[in-house]
Amino acid sequence: MNEAIILAGGLGTRLRSEVPDLPKCMAPVAGRPFIDHVIDHYLDSGIHSFVFSLGYMHETMLDHLATSWSSLEYKYCIEDEPLGTGGAILLASQKIEGNEFTVLNGDTLFKIDALAQMAFHQVKHASITIAAKPMYDFDRYGTVTIDDDGLIKAFEEKRYCASGLINGGVYVINKNWLHSLDLPMKHSFEKDVLEANVKDGNIFAMVCDDYFIDIGIPDDFKKANLDLRD
Repeated sequence: MNEAIILAGGLGTRLRSEVPDLPKCMAPVAGRPFIDHVIDHYLDSGIHSFVFSLGYMHETMLDHLATSWSSLEYKYCIEDEPLGTGGAILLASQKIEGNEFTVLNGDTLFKIDALAQMAFHQVKHASITIAAKPMYDFDRYGTVTIDDDGLIKAFEEKRYCASGLINGGVYVINKNWLHSLDLPMKHSFEKDVLEANVKDGNIFAMVCDDYFIDIGIPDDFKKANLDLRD
């Protein structure tokens, strides 16, 4: 079974000017909640089962799933308090049946081949495999440095870059390895998992130059409405 966690509990504070009364993943994009575009792509890409990690205004998301996605195979968990990205993944991973699973962000659409990422992860015997997106002329994202084999050597802080690879926010994770870290429930996935363990030499990146949009700021929200019209 190909399982994915979708992180869909974000507050969306930077998007409030455009979408004041919805969780970020439910923002209307090209006539549909943005989360629908994410679900559609990953169903087409081979994911069969989803776990939704919910928090802010979770009732809205649950109502939408019940009415618009009644045939979808899914589970959900609700954070009683914000747990950070790491805590959200750790909590939701308790509902994952297998040992390897994909993690997606509900406010980002990265149209990668999910099965190819899983295959890459398994060939490398990786603890985590990140989908890395080549970007140009940017300062909104941190970068990842990799060797010729795809092994991540470093995560760099946000700064202006003429070109580089960014963490596209789609991960394949080995659940047994993740749980072996014995982290507190509230933690940052980026800081406490990725950056803290990169020197152990088992976190890889698969470079994917596919369509990428993050609706977290108004300009990209408007761009997504144009890009996804069809």
